[in-house]
Amino acid sequence: MPKGKRSPSKKLAGKPPSVSRTEMIEVVLPNDANLLGNILGGRVMHLIDITGAIAAHRHANSHVVTASVDYIDFRNPIKVGELVMLRSEVNRSFHTSIEVGVEVFSENVLTGQRTHTSSAYVTYVAIDQNNQPHAVPPVLPHTPAERRRYREAGIRRRIRLAHRYGRGLREELKRLERQRK
Repeated sequence: MPKGKRSPSKKLAGKPPSVSRTEMIEVVLPNDANLLGNILGGRVMHLIDITGAIAAHRHANSHVVTASVDYIDFRNPIKVGELVMLRSEVNRSFHTSIEVGVEVFSENVLTGQRTHTSSAYVTYVAIDQNNQPHAVPPVLPHTPAERRRYREAGIRRRIRLAHRYGRGLREELKRLERQRK
């Protein structure tokens, strides 16, 4: 297949988001921290990318590459000695891409208190053995929360593509508003 061409579309069986669900836990060590004793933001981003990619791998049953990080939010610090817990799940898939939501929590090992510290949306593209994009299974949302995340992922994708291809965000937001009515 010529470089840059997508593999032919096949009807793939859909999968529920639960198939992709991934959880990863690590202890925050001094080499992960800044001078204030908090985990480095770059280290959190690295863990988000890994946890998100595992969810995308599970959904696509193939290798994936990171295409985009639409949004990352740092709400609370994670201290040395605490656990950093990451949970990821596929929100929606498109032709060759997959949006994954990742939430990050800290856990104090002495008290058991958990705090939501970060959130991110990461998009991956499934690739074949020739490193070319290939089709991925659709997402079959079942619960109200899964259906909401599925809908919202479509909106984020439209905004992301408008930004990527130089269409004005204002025009894209107007288009989305017109569709709602």
